[in-house]
Amino acid sequence: MAMRPGTEQKLLDAAEELFFTRGIVATPIDAVLARAGVSSATLYRGYPSKESLVAAVLERRHDDWLVVWDAAVAAAPDDRGRLLAVFDALDAYRTTERGSRWCAFLGTAAEYAEAPEGVHEVLGLETGTLRRRLTAFAGPLVPSGAAELADQLLLVVSGYLAMRLRNPALGTDTARTIAAALLSAAAGRPVRPAARAR
Repeated sequence: MAMRPGTEQKLLDAAEELFFTRGIVATPIDAVLARAGVSSATLYRGYPSKESLVAAVLERRHDDWLVVWDAAVAAAPDDRGRLLAVFDALDAYRTTERGSRWCAFLGTAAEYAEAPEGVHEVLGLETGTLRRRLTAFAGPLVPSGAAELADQLLLVVSGYLAMRLRNPALGTDTARTIAAALLSAAAGRPVRPAARAR
């Protein structure tokens, strides 16, 4: 028997809240069940292990993030704006209900010396999505250096998210400025300040 959508939503909400505020390893599955108000039998109908629940929460978060990023890209006025829209999306995502003080994917990776099957794949999905999309957005601006610029921007985005652990109020202004400088250098142009999308 499949889990009801409303029950699954409660379970994923509880898991996300506890895993990404208290830590995955520090959160026993019983705490998730108590917060969600569901039985272990219900949990195991949909998720055979704690790790499969972690993976499902991360997948949902990945999908939510893409919706926010897509909206930021759609609001961008030009190719440069579409590439730098990742920073508008980071600012917007942190104000959502599921936004957190830092990156759930970095937090998960930090908790596992070797991420278990399922979790490892979702962590790879998130990194791969960032790299692919940044490469695609960089393509019209620096056709021969898009992949290299995307890797540089991936490092800037990851560094910004890691610094938010130390300072949850940290905005994206510095990361955006670094990204704009990298873009200008890759395009062989003078450095332009990175304006926020309006």
